[in-house]
Amino acid sequence: MQTNRREFLRMTAAAALSAGLGAGQTRAAGGGRAIPRWRGFNLLEKFYRNDPFRESDFQWISEWGFDFVRLPMDYRQWTDANDPYALKEPVLEHIDRAIELGRKYGIHVSLNLHNAPGYSVNAAAKHTLNLWNDAEAQKQFAFQWSSFAQRYRSIPPAQLSFNLVNEPANIDEASYVQAVRGAIDGIRAADPDRLIITDGLNWGRDPVRSLAAEGVAQSTRGYEPFGLTHYRASWANGDRFPLPQWPVPQVNGHLHGPGNRELHSSLVIEGRFERETVLRVRVGQVSTRARLRVQADDQTIFEKDFRPGAGTGEWKEVVFAEQWNTYQNIYDRDYTAVVPAGTKLVRLTNADGDWLTLREIGLRPTGAQDEPEHVLKITDTTWGRPTREPVKYDPTGDSSAFIAPRMQDRRWLYEDRALPWKKVADSGVGVHVGEWGAYRYTPHDVVLRWARDQLSVWAEAGFGWALWNFRGSFGILDSDRADVQYEDFRGRKLDRKFLTLLREFA
Repeated sequence: MQTNRREFLRMTAAAALSAGLGAGQTRAAGGGRAIPRWRGFNLLEKFYRNDPFRESDFQWISEWGFDFVRLPMDYRQWTDANDPYALKEPVLEHIDRAIELGRKYGIHVSLNLHNAPGYSVNAAAKHTLNLWNDAEAQKQFAFQWSSFAQRYRSIPPAQLSFNLVNEPANIDEASYVQAVRGAIDGIRAADPDRLIITDGLNWGRDPVRSLAAEGVAQSTRGYEPFGLTHYRASWANGDRFPLPQWPVPQVNGHLHGPGNRELHSSLVIEGRFERETVLRVRVGQVSTRARLRVQADDQTIFEKDFRPGAGTGEWKEVVFAEQWNTYQNIYDRDYTAVVPAGTKLVRLTNADGDWLTLREIGLRPTGAQDEPEHVLKITDTTWGRPTREPVKYDPTGDSSAFIAPRMQDRRWLYEDRALPWKKVADSGVGVHVGEWGAYRYTPHDVVLRWARDQLSVWAEAGFGWALWNFRGSFGILDSDRADVQYEDFRGRKLDRKFLTLLREFA
């Protein structure tokens, strides 16, 4: 039998008086607010739908040693469609129940407006108002959070936090802070000790530095590299991403001709070619003219001239660059050569002309169709930064056959994504990774290698995290991955390998 809201609030009121900020939760110097290293999951019962929360989720999350759930919610589920200041009590009681379940199982609950008055990162959620520009949208937004603050003012902050709005994007910091100021003030007027969390700007990537001294904790994301985490995700145009791998070599695909002395260089692959090997090269774009030459040690094994122009040809798309008065056509076509056994170095050069780009290099022993092709995906086409040091090739490598001078790897995750947030945390501001994960089409072995690096980076930085989601295409239950041997768990399909990894860092 469910406890009604009055009884629930009565039971927690006494705890609120003695809990203060909660165990491990303290005010930090300079007005910041440190938070525990919570670890858990996002639960999606109010994510653009209106389902009650499940006690079994809280029970299992607790049994497995986790202590946090984030509830990304759509405010329209409990808000009257004809009156934005009228709330539906039966739906709010679902949220009461989630907080009660959090208390019962020792799990911190964080409420989040994924769809707020005037803003959602989800383009399908249409709005007539704009949270960043319209005073009425900001008034409605403040009303939502002030209502929650009044409703839950007796709940200790160790048990409940308010995560204002999901992933603010395309908005400058000053405008963002001005837009959410009314909500922050409204929460604090009703419930001064309530823990408030702001998502970072730029889809959660960048800290909101002007709120750092106001006792507002901050939430970032763990979706990098995006091509790995959102491979084949329809809402992110994921079908255009290459098959993910981890770690990811960062190789520049431009091959400039000898006329550009400063940028002219070769892409060199240095490694173990113990067997005769088929080399597959995917040529992307060609400007004006080019000559691709492939050498195995000192022997030329392939050479081809490219002459883009108007009309039809071996290219897929005609591109005429008016500012240069030249054709820069898209080929996106594979060419092959055979690398002799015993080769130690393969060199790819643009021997004549302007420039061309490489998109992919594949290597597979001749006749070994039953063996996987080792593929070097080339996604960096930054102008003026050719790869000058050799790429190492080792077909026996455990995680990646290719090792480049620049890699997206654990070190990159720490320096590129975690370190800016670590500096914020070191100033006394609580930092949490509110969402992370990889969509179900990313190969499972890649997900596990990448996830281990992410989790170890956050452990080093002292950040908690919440996987998106618990049940579903990013989660540990019912993710429908084609390459997982699931375990039956109380009628659910459990990804035991992923759960075991998460529990190492719980």
